[in-house]
Amino acid sequence: MTKPTDWILDLFFPTRCILCREPMPPGRPGFCPVCRETLPANGVGHIKGDFFSGCVAALRYDGPVRDAILRYKFGGVQAYAHAFGELVAERIYSEYFGKYDILSWAPLSPDRLKRRGYDQAGLLAQNAAERLRQTAVPTLRKRRGVGPQSLTNDREKRRANIAGAYTVIDPAAVRGRRVLLIDDIVTTGSTLSECAKMLLLADAEDVMCAALAAATES
Repeated sequence: MTKPTDWILDLFFPTRCILCREPMPPGRPGFCPVCRETLPANGVGHIKGDFFSGCVAALRYDGPVRDAILRYKFGGVQAYAHAFGELVAERIYSEYFGKYDILSWAPLSPDRLKRRGYDQAGLLAQNAAERLRQTAVPTLRKRRGVGPQSLTNDREKRRANIAGAYTVIDPAAVRGRRVLLIDDIVTTGSTLSECAKMLLLADAEDVMCAALAAATES
């Protein structure tokens, strides 16, 4: 389980393996050879949901992976975005490369972005896009904050919580286009489904999704 001292170590001594926490040579935070070798078998296959045509995840959201993502998402360890973004890019390349026109993400609300200081899904998208030699493009705006989705795993409650939270920035930019949406964690798929619904209502041709981690495989 993540301890407060783990977040402090990542902020001031970042050259440790993201997962096992063992020291590594100086450089960007990443995975030690042992942990990196196990990651390809840790992905999640196609996840079902409403409105998007498919969703895959690079990792399973449990154990050390869960602890590392919580440090990244809530502990201010933005430096993880590069290594996490590479994993997402690898998953996109194997599943969706050439099948989409726009790479985007599920954004934070302005209030939460101001409090957190960064959009974790946006950083993932930007780093994944850089790895794929593409550009991450904002397509959605979260017009209102909602209660944390993590407070419940009930699909219907999550769907009701997120309903109406997003709007498309420029409908003309997505009309007739295939959009790939990136998020950090997918549990029931409610957030990505709501984002996909809005994009389809703006006449996007298709919406597919990729996440850093998935809590369950369905």
